[in-house]
Amino acid sequence: MKLSNKEIVELLQRCWMTHDGMWFYHCMREFGIEKANRLNRTAIKSLAPLEISRIREVLGMKKEKIESFQELKDFFLPVSELFIPAFMNIAIRFQEDNVLHWEFAPNNCFAFKGIKRIGAIDQYECGVIYRLACWFDNLGLKYRAAPEIKGCLMHKGGTCSGDFIFEF
Repeated sequence: MKLSNKEIVELLQRCWMTHDGMWFYHCMREFGIEKANRLNRTAIKSLAPLEISRIREVLGMKKEKIESFQELKDFFLPVSELFIPAFMNIAIRFQEDNVLHWEFAPNNCFAFKGIKRIGAIDQYECGVIYRLACWFDNLGLKYRAAPEIKGCLMHKGGTCSGDFIFEF
C-alpha cells in the first residue's frame, strides 16, 4: 500500500495530537488539572522556540525579524498547512490589516471535545490558541489577543473565536 504525502502528513498529525492528548490526560490523572495545565503551557512555551527555529530553517527565512503583516502572512500560511490540520476544525483568516482571526466551528474544537470527555473542561486552560501566541512571541511580534486567552472559550460560550491584533 502506497500512501500519498497528504495521507502521511495527516497520519503524523493525528498521531501527534493523540500523543499530546494522552500526555495531558495522564498528567491530569497523576497530578491534577492545575498541574496538568501548568505543565502543558510550560511544554508549549518551551517547544515554541524550537518549532520556530526549525520552521525558519525549512522555509529558508534569512531575515531576523518579520517587519510587516504581509511577511507574517507569507510565513504563517505554509506553516498552518502542516501544524493546523483540517481535523482541528479551526478556520484562520487574515480578514483585515494586522488582524489574524481564528474561529472554531461551534462546539467542535478537538481539544474542547477531548478535555470534556475526560471531565476536566471546567478548569482547562486552552493550549491550542496559547501555542499560536507562543509562536508570535518567539517571532518577536507585538500583538494582543482579543479576547484574552484564558480558560476555554468554547466551554464558556459554545464558541471559540478571536483575533490576534498585531502592531507593525
